[in-house]
Amino acid sequence: MACLGPKCSIYYMIISIWGIIMLALMGIFFQIRSVALFEDLKVDEHEWAAQNYSREFIQVVYQDNAINCWIAAGIYVLLFIFAFIQQRLNARQSYETS
Repeated sequence: MACLGPKCSIYYMIISIWGIIMLALMGIFFQIRSVALFEDLKVDEHEWAAQNYSREFIQVVYQDNAINCWIAAGIYVLLFIFAFIQQRLNARQSYETS
């Protein structure tokens, strides 16, 4: 039984594809420690100062952000699979109805 309509499931599939691509690329760029993403790091100044402004602390924060991006991309993969199944169920229902 389909719980999404045909247009809604196609919409979710398109949004999921975009989310997968964008978040996977962001995860890669965080993994290679892109300087352009430094402003997107959640760095606590007091904690960084306690670490004597160490480079290792920033590398750990970059790694954490990369993992978060890949987890979000994985969630979008699950959403894509769900929307794809809904689309197939809608196609089967419309085929059986006609």
